[in-house]
Amino acid sequence: MQTQATPLRLERVRDGIYAGFWIRLGSLFLDGFFLLPLTWLVGYLNGTGIHMYYYTVIPMFLFGLWYNIYLPKRYGGTAGKLVVGISIIRLDGAPIAWKEATMRYLVTLVFVVMTFCLMIYCLGKADEETYLGMGWMKRTAYLITFSPLLFKITSWSQSLWDFSELVVLLTNPRKRGPQDFMAGTVVVKTIYLDKIREAMKPSEIEE
Repeated sequence: MQTQATPLRLERVRDGIYAGFWIRLGSLFLDGFFLLPLTWLVGYLNGTGIHMYYYTVIPMFLFGLWYNIYLPKRYGGTAGKLVVGISIIRLDGAPIAWKEATMRYLVTLVFVVMTFCLMIYCLGKADEETYLGMGWMKRTAYLITFSPLLFKITSWSQSLWDFSELVVLLTNPRKRGPQDFMAGTVVVKTIYLDKIREAMKPSEIEE
């Protein structure tokens, strides 16, 4: 049970200790940049045959779990967060465990599964010759025509959720996003991590 929360500020530290809007936005862009080679590779493989998606969907799903759950649990953040110097910790100052890492990714994971299912459904209805005769962008647009409403709902809902983190964090002193409230976490600047824990009672921090 969490009985103590991370301090709002630290003595003799003028800078804010929590990760704000721009640094978290930057971490999201960096994550996208780091994943570009894999995205291009999977896009290329999927373009070699209409059934290739069935072979890439499971590895991509597992990679997503590794990147968004294992890395935060093991290192305190995704690659983007680590590069910009921010870390995810529990509200009581302890490192996050599997529970917190999973809860932070849970809503996004639901959207990922929904998108995978939609793609499989649409691929089952697509004509292979037509599909292979198109470029990457046209293929995506072609598949969307088989379920435009669901694609639109899923896409807009996921975008709204992604950016809600950056909006919600502006309205609370610890700059917590929706997933932080769900998981009981905060995102802090890594350089202040030791000082944050020193400012809290040692008995409240689980090693």
